[in-house]
Amino acid sequence: MSLRQYEYALAVAEEGSVTAAAEVLHVAQPSVSQQIRGLERELGVRLFDRTPTGLVPTAVGRAFLREAEVAVSASRRARATARAGADELVGELVVAVQMGFGTPQLPRALGVLRRRFPRLEVTVFEEPSSVEMERLGRRNVLDLALMASCEQTPADAHHLGDEEFVVVLGAGHRLLDAERVALRELAGEPWVRFDRDSALDGVLLAVLRDNELTPTTAARVSQTATAVRWAAHGLGVTLVPASVVPHGYEHLVRPLLPAVSQPVVAVIRQRPGPAEAALLELLRQTWHGSAALAG
Repeated sequence: MSLRQYEYALAVAEEGSVTAAAEVLHVAQPSVSQQIRGLERELGVRLFDRTPTGLVPTAVGRAFLREAEVAVSASRRARATARAGADELVGELVVAVQMGFGTPQLPRALGVLRRRFPRLEVTVFEEPSSVEMERLGRRNVLDLALMASCEQTPADAHHLGDEEFVVVLGAGHRLLDAERVALRELAGEPWVRFDRDSALDGVLLAVLRDNELTPTTAARVSQTATAVRWAAHGLGVTLVPASVVPHGYEHLVRPLLPAVSQPVVAVIRQRPGPAEAALLELLRQTWHGSAALAG
């Protein structure tokens, strides 16, 4: 048995299906099915019953999953601790980042972390939904989450800085002559928006609502680069963090009046290990341009 099998079984129990578990774990569905079947063969028991509403743990499965949760949590903490007597971190660090937030800062901080601790393995994935990020944090799946501050943000989150948002206009747009674009001047514009449960779409709706504007949706996309490209081709305007604008599109970007920014926070697991603490400190330094990052 492996800890990965435990993690897969816990995800299936949480989601109620192999397909949903695979999406959460960011792996292929057959991989999850294979691992669960192998685990059941090795244990000699059935862990899940198939019901009309999904997969439900059996009585034996529930008992097993309680112990599996303890084992997975302990393993993650152990893998992130320093080796006895050595100034080195080993193991795995699982980081989730909300799309569009910390785009320049996270890679730089992770680069420094890996140079200092080359035996530390880092897994990073993007998760656009604030609700899903909060749920993953509750399940103790994540070591660190980098996200926009929202209603689900825990009280002990660490404020790193703020992301400025800009509007992207199409080539030849009437507002490109302005140094800044007043929000009221965007009344009636079609919008290239993001997935409905994403933090970026939440920011857009809040900004428009605060300025008594109602968006006309031209299209919805999942990636910031796609939104910028589509806006540039005249499909509609879009609102993105300034740091995610791809090279070559800067001439179509304008800051807003009044300025729009979004607090960005880091949430680390309860009882964090030294790897999480090191990454959090590096993110703080990166956000504020600290010279300590040169190390």
